Amino acid sequence: MDKRGALRVLGAATLACTAALALTACSKNEQPKFQGVDVTGAEYAKDIPLADVNGQRRSLKDFSGKVVAVFFGYTQCPDVCPTTLQELAEVKQQLGAEGSKLQAVFVSLDPERDTPAVLKAYLANFDDSFVGLHGTPEEVAAVAKDFKIFFKKVPGKTEGTYTLDHSAGTYLYDTQGRLRVYERYGAGPQVLAQDVKALLP
Repeated sequence: MDKRGALRVLGAATLACTAALALTACSKNEQPKFQGVDVTGAEYAKDIPLADVNGQRRSLKDFSGKVVAVFFGYTQCPDVCPTTLQELAEVKQQLGAEGSKLQAVFVSLDPERDTPAVLKAYLANFDDSFVGLHGTPEEVAAVAKDFKIFFKKVPGKTEGTYTLDHSAGTYLYDTQGRLRVYERYGAGPQVLAQDVKALLP
């Protein structure tokens, strides 16, 4: 092979390597590795058709351009719910200037007691930007079923009182409203923050 032929081969090899590197970079951008459970492409948890504390019907489309964290619970929850909401507030702080790109949505599983006023006051303890959603028992049950959320009333020690056993994970949606990650309860704010950052453009 003459010198000119060798240069052609070398040039072709260089282009091939460059293309391979470009494809690798693209695949990393399109498919980030999450700390939580990657549920990209899941055919459930499509939307949150419930009313907020102001009576406005909400949808994931309302939060386009933001990473959305959806969590189900109730305001009288003794530990899981306040812990999760506090962690989401910490994540928002950790994000600094990008904190406004995280939207936490709290879906009440307790329509009997979680009135709009109660929800609003409760969420204000964590962050004023957090959105609380509520609905009729039938609406809440339908949305919970779509999200594969288990919940059940547990009678209290005195008549008329009760707590709720419920699923405790958080769903993360990317800025285009697509379900991407399921975060198990107890993962901690550092894990949540890493996955939220991975979803930001």
